[in-house]
Amino acid sequence: MTVSDLSSAFPPFGLTIRAGSLTLRPITDEVLARLIQVAAAGVHDPERMPFYYPWTDAAADRLPTEFAQYHWGTRARWSRSAWTLEFAVEDDGVIVGTQAFSTQDYLVTRSGETGSWLGLQYQGRGIGTRMRQAVCAFVFDHLDAEEIVSGAFTDNPASLAVSRKVGYRTNGTKRVARRDALAVDQRLVLTPDDFVRGDPIEVTGLDAFRSFIGLP
Repeated sequence: MTVSDLSSAFPPFGLTIRAGSLTLRPITDEVLARLIQVAAAGVHDPERMPFYYPWTDAAADRLPTEFAQYHWGTRARWSRSAWTLEFAVEDDGVIVGTQAFSTQDYLVTRSGETGSWLGLQYQGRGIGTRMRQAVCAFVFDHLDAEEIVSGAFTDNPASLAVSRKVGYRTNGTKRVARRDALAVDQRLVLTPDDFVRGDPIEVTGLDAFRSFIGLP
């Protein structure tokens, strides 16, 4: 095999999804530096915690390092049995946040979980709904998924509203610890029949990625 660029060695780097003004692009190190700036400018009210892992609680001088280490680690741990596909989201060329799809044993389960965040200044514009629709369309239409799951704390109405708009149904709750206090995680599930589509998507790098994860 001839390795002409990093996407030859790591096909997720060659995968891009376009939907209207949005582009979901690979998180290369150059893009990672831009994402750190967005995250450092704020993702949510510090009094609230919307994430299962409270990564935004990191001290300001530690957040860039921990953020980069997380993304490097996600690449390093990739295997066909467990992987996380993460995109930087651009709106009209401006990096605004990330959209991810994580799974285990995908070739058997055909299921995985979405997760995302947006910089504070980009929230409330409908971007969160559109980027979720884009990644769900990609997973259903191009990766042969049969369901997609997600979740949000019951005191995170914005995330739950996005899920409703996209067509997710409630799927039970889970009691978890958050900042050493009880929180209730609302579980959600989406099927192709319930999916509410957004802008049509265009995908590049698909064939190499399907082969990489073991799809024919």
